[in-house]
Amino acid sequence: MSDETPRVDDRPPASVVTGMVDHVLELAATWTAWDGRPIPADGRLHTPHKAVRRVADHLIDHLAEIEDRIAGRATVPDRWHASAITTAADLAPFTPEDLDEARSRLVRLARIWADRLNALDAGRLDGSPGDGWTFRQIAFHVAESTYYADAVGDLSAGVSPG
Repeated sequence: MSDETPRVDDRPPASVVTGMVDHVLELAATWTAWDGRPIPADGRLHTPHKAVRRVADHLIDHLAEIEDRIAGRATVPDRWHASAITTAADLAPFTPEDLDEARSRLVRLARIWADRLNALDAGRLDGSPGDGWTFRQIAFHVAESTYYADAVGDLSAGVSPG
């Protein structure tokens, strides 16, 4: 993932975010075959639970930023450990029940994002209040969360990438 200003295009920002979640969940559907070994990528370890955690955290973090900026409040800095750590929970087996939980969590977060973004006209998306990226840029940045799911990959063949 990049700290550079996100590149945007003419896709509706809401569909960019919901498309990211669809992609993550498509890969997650294969993760019940995970063999329990963390997958190295870019100097960090990745697991199915960690990918879901990071996608959800990223959605929550930037949604909170947008809501604070719309309300004219100072944003609350996140305190996530992000992908720098792999927790004991990240190492747990990824079960069909975990997949159901991930679907419930991420689909609802994507819906909230879509509702928020669709309520903003182009002027508000591109002339966002406060400091930082525009709301359109934030949506495209959040869509880069596919990185975490892609790092785990498609495990339908039962073989971890890396």
